[in-house]
Amino acid sequence: MARVIEVRVPDIGDFKNVPVVEILAKAGDTVEIDQSLLIVESDKATMDIPSPAAGRISELRITIGETISQGDLIALLEVEAQVEPANIPGLGRSPDHRPEIRPTGSNDCELLVIGGGPGGYSAAFRAADLGLNVILIERYPTLGGVCLNVGCIPSKALLHVAAVSEEAERLSAYGVTFAAPDIDLSKLRYFKSVTVGRLTDGLGQMAKMRKVDFVQGEARFTAADRVSVDLSNGLSREITFSKCIIAAGSSPVALPVFPEDPRIVNSTGALELPSIPRRMLVVGGGIIGLEMATVYSALGARVDLVELFDKLLPGVDRDLVKIWQKRNAHRFDRVMLATKVSEVGLTPDGLSVTFEGTESASQIYDMILQAAGRKPNSGSLALEAAGVRVEGGIISVDREMRTNVDNIFAVGDIVGQPMLAHKAVHQGHVAAEVAAGRKTGFDAKIVPSVAYTDPEIAWVGVTEDEAKAKGLAVEVSRFPWSASGRAIANGADYGLTKLIFSKESGRIVGGAIIGPAAGDIIGEVCLAIEMGADAVDIGKTIHPHPTLGETIGMAAEVAEGVCTDIPPQRGKR
Repeated sequence: MARVIEVRVPDIGDFKNVPVVEILAKAGDTVEIDQSLLIVESDKATMDIPSPAAGRISELRITIGETISQGDLIALLEVEAQVEPANIPGLGRSPDHRPEIRPTGSNDCELLVIGGGPGGYSAAFRAADLGLNVILIERYPTLGGVCLNVGCIPSKALLHVAAVSEEAERLSAYGVTFAAPDIDLSKLRYFKSVTVGRLTDGLGQMAKMRKVDFVQGEARFTAADRVSVDLSNGLSREITFSKCIIAAGSSPVALPVFPEDPRIVNSTGALELPSIPRRMLVVGGGIIGLEMATVYSALGARVDLVELFDKLLPGVDRDLVKIWQKRNAHRFDRVMLATKVSEVGLTPDGLSVTFEGTESASQIYDMILQAAGRKPNSGSLALEAAGVRVEGGIISVDREMRTNVDNIFAVGDIVGQPMLAHKAVHQGHVAAEVAAGRKTGFDAKIVPSVAYTDPEIAWVGVTEDEAKAKGLAVEVSRFPWSASGRAIANGADYGLTKLIFSKESGRIVGGAIIGPAAGDIIGEVCLAIEMGADAVDIGKTIHPHPTLGETIGMAAEVAEGVCTDIPPQRGKR
């Protein structure tokens, strides 16, 4: 005897009123459990809506172009009386339910991925696309790791607010004046959280679409083919696997001189925006320190910065750093180089900090940000139980991202510098493809870096200082943005595009840019290096005008001596 059940839109995360773009079944059709009934498309993802049970569609209640949300009625389905709907989110299962693991031989899965950040979820999704049965373990309740949850994305949301706020202030020089900003921290936190949520919800949906089993918890190896997972609900679980990709990421370095105190935060704590301090100390003159200094300065804090080395942004082109420091002189009361914090005292009125080095003084602060670097998260994984070799916390891998243990791979921050999400993504793809039996390797010539400060700095490949230190014969080409019409119109004539060419081969080997959207523009330089382009290839490529991106083409023309946007170059025709 048959009965009729309602088929409703299941849990599709944070998506509401998404349009139906395709209907895959009609009234009278017989469908199987999990068979796709329709496809919806949001601005973030395309998703299929499956049937919760096997049966015959007696009536469809939706049309193409109609918008639907969780709980909306899709169809009426005739099923056998004893059949129960499948455990699809929004159709009766508890929020904490996890799908049963599909056995693969004697193991729980073909591939286990430890870590749900950019390297981990990219590896898991690519492996699933290649047909592997995948389990993904992540300590956070949502995918995305540090980058999406408490790193790259929330920081960029706040940096965007800071940049718009300061740009509005600068418009007064052009005759457009706004009132001083009125900062509502609760709304700012909400904007940051919504930004993060849109991305993490999208990842969750894509994991479901690929049937990647997500397990929240912390894993440690007990052998080369199994882990024990401390689950978020307090229980533990053993998972066995055929192959494993370690993508456990990194965490902020905690300097021993700093005691435990809620006023002393790392980058994660700073992104929570607990308050706007009157006086703030940033410890570390790298990318994270300068980005957070930009945010808090724009929100009204007075900032001091201390750096152990004798320069900010070590390893970055010095011409660009000089421009950055000049543009940001207003942001800092003091920049103390070749200086360290020797003592921190806790008082009800603030944090008393004593410095040692080129500056030796004391100062009271309301907040201290530790941004002295990051360390791989290898210590808690019990890698020795699997026989994985670790040196200084870093896992050694070959070009296939394989460790010394044949069935275990590692990607991202845990395999060493540079600790960047985009590097981890590409390594994750390689590891997944090798695990699936494909012949490939991580052979990238370069990995670009960006400081999302105001102005942005982006660089890739060989720097001028590095070339000198290594005795490389290079030609350095500079195009000042003071000769760019778009830069002048945008108030960015301070900018600079710099290209480095090998004198031996003529090919581009490096580049650096400072100015608005430098991080977006540097991609062309990356492609040029990977493709082995020379100055003629780049200069003869027609760039749209007027744009900031055309400064790359003009810098290449400078190298060839054919640029007509700057005064004539001696010795070149």
